[in-house]
Amino acid sequence: MEYSPPPLFKQGPSALARLIFFVVLSLVLLVSDARFKTLEVVRAVLDAGLYPLQRVALLPRDLVLGATQFAVSSNTLRRDNDALAAKNLKLSLQANQVATLTAENAHLRALLNLTRNVATQSIPADVQYGMRDPFTQKVVIGRGSQQGVQNGSPVVSEDGMIGQVTRVFPMQSEVTLLTDKDQAVPVEIVRTGLRSVVYGTATGDTLELRFVPISADVVAGDELVTSGLDGVYPEGLPVAKVVRVDKQADTAFARVVCAPVAAVRGARDVLVLHYQSDVPPRPEVPEAASQSKDAKGKKAAKATEKAAEKAAKTDEKAAAPKPEDKKANDKAANPAADKRAEPVKADAKAHGAATARAASGAQR
Repeated sequence: MEYSPPPLFKQGPSALARLIFFVVLSLVLLVSDARFKTLEVVRAVLDAGLYPLQRVALLPRDLVLGATQFAVSSNTLRRDNDALAAKNLKLSLQANQVATLTAENAHLRALLNLTRNVATQSIPADVQYGMRDPFTQKVVIGRGSQQGVQNGSPVVSEDGMIGQVTRVFPMQSEVTLLTDKDQAVPVEIVRTGLRSVVYGTATGDTLELRFVPISADVVAGDELVTSGLDGVYPEGLPVAKVVRVDKQADTAFARVVCAPVAAVRGARDVLVLHYQSDVPPRPEVPEAASQSKDAKGKKAAKATEKAAEKAAKTDEKAAAPKPEDKKANDKAANPAADKRAEPVKADAKAHGAATARAASGAQR
């Protein structure tokens, strides 16, 4: 009787045969998909069918991330809201003060019959790129003479002044930044009203307030604004803040180091100010007055020259020896010559007397 195992324990192909089959099938599928894109449709169908299962599997993670992000966003928004509310209150108070001061200033100027002397227009522009020269602090903005930009116009950002237009092209303009070593801006200290000039430095990151006496009242933290006395910059533009004051006994001026209040290098959007001052120009001196001043100057110069020449002649005369002193000096210096000269003088006198007698006899 032949023995056969029950159907429950029947075995199919061997494990090696199945491994070879699946390896060959995988290689065929890989090559066909890489060459002919045969599995794109199958992949799309499987992706669409498995998408709901993926969303269900990722639902706990999405809930945790959403709750965390909501809590963080709520905290951030609450903090930003409080900061903006405080800033808004501060700005509203400053706006009220500015409005009150502006009205009072207008009233006082009208009372004193003074004018404001300010006419400012602004042109928005964007910073396109910086200059390649590492020794200069310059940028190029996307506004030029076609948009009304003029040479010498100040350039400001939302924080304060950043530079001045130094070259104008039809569609672009070159702006020399405030920190350039060749840039100078007349400023005044808000706290004391002291006027001076702030210059850029060679490092390109700080400013220097020059020609400040040691006795001047300047401390760290003082704010500097444009004075408006040069007729180029409007009055009151924020420029810099004093960082350090060095006073040395061997120098007449203090070294005041300042930092710009605006992001000079990081500005993206700027305003070009077109400032026109109504201050009348300096009066010209009449030609007659100038000629008279020149004539007086020439006369004074001639008188000075004559006085100098006279003084020189007087000194020469005082320094020159007198004839009597000269003879005495010569006699003292050469007594032997004087002794030899005495017989010669006697012979000359005798010869002269004989000649006179002969002439008188001839006349008789």
